[in-house]
Amino acid sequence: MKSYRKELWFHVPSRRAFVNITPQVEECLKESGIKEGLILVNAMHITASVFINDDETGLHHDYEVWLEKLAPHEPVSQYRHNVGEDNADAHLKRQIMGREVVVAVTKGKLDFGTWEQIFYGEFDGRRKKRVLIKAIGE
Repeated sequence: MKSYRKELWFHVPSRRAFVNITPQVEECLKESGIKEGLILVNAMHITASVFINDDETGLHHDYEVWLEKLAPHEPVSQYRHNVGEDNADAHLKRQIMGREVVVAVTKGKLDFGTWEQIFYGEFDGRRKKRVLIKAIGE
């Protein structure tokens, strides 16, 4: 069985964003040479996430609105974590959206359902963060 590891780095200039990273993950899969197996895509920061969904701007807007209702950024004083910080909401948003995804690899391709794409979700941007890609298989 083969194993492949690579880190992707992101520097989102805004506080929050959703970045379609499917092309980068597909490139990693190609580099790995794995034709049958699994690929893990994992946000390595506690204020960022990786998730699978549709690449549709209306849906991304709806996520923004929904997440802000569930874990509003302001007032920052509402969170105990925010003593000296202002990112408690980002931790909560990450918990909701998830840490990682695992995708089956079949015939050297990501084995997706219709419309599925992989996204990096940033909830406390303006600094470098990484995503781990780990593929295993044959």
